[in-house]
Amino acid sequence: MSRYDGRENNQLRPIRITKNFTKYAEGSVLIEFGDTKVICNATVEENVPPFLRESGSGWVTAEYAMLPRATASRNKRDINKLKLNPRATEIQRLIGRALRAAVDLEALGERSITVDCDVIQADGGTRTASITGGFVALAMACQRLVEEGVLEKTPLRHYISAISVGIVDGEPMLDLCYVEDSAAEVDMNIVVNDAGGFVELQGTGEHGTFSQEQLHQLLALGEKGNRELQALQKKALDGLEL
Repeated sequence: MSRYDGRENNQLRPIRITKNFTKYAEGSVLIEFGDTKVICNATVEENVPPFLRESGSGWVTAEYAMLPRATASRNKRDINKLKLNPRATEIQRLIGRALRAAVDLEALGERSITVDCDVIQADGGTRTASITGGFVALAMACQRLVEEGVLEKTPLRHYISAISVGIVDGEPMLDLCYVEDSAAEVDMNIVVNDAGGFVELQGTGEHGTFSQEQLHQLLALGEKGNRELQALQKKALDGLEL
């Protein structure tokens, strides 16, 4: 079958990472997965949550939001965190878990880095774009701590990226856009580090089940896509070695 946008089944959408997109954040990135566009800003603060005080450990967390007209119809704005919609809550927890897997929190020291991921345009894969771009923003913030003499070396241990895969009309596909995602029989998000270790797998049979063979096909697509994404991250970070 021909994909909605003419890509091969194993092909990523055009990916673009623009650093220093905003002025004030310690790390700032605009990441584009095709027509999905997310601003990722990393903020360093010299404090930690109460449960980590005097522990010697730092903290990395994330917040996620979608602008009201990031989609074809207007979403309600999340004004009060207590009323954050369940989808956004689940996504920002995923982003936070993924980014913490990249960091030696003790080496970070008792400070926090918050990565804000704001979707300005959505066409599928906002959470995977947020993790992939959020890592670059996080790495920039860590490098700034090194450059300013706060840390001797970066506390990062691994590159982290994420990509969606799915089965549409019986065919495994990489990096689903919204039209494909909304029609997928199976939808999966794959988060990995640069050593090939899985950070998280989220797989659901949306309109049916999937076999072990199909699972292996999806994992192979995810491995290919994440390998390409991490190459782009390294290029954006000027070849930063961990």
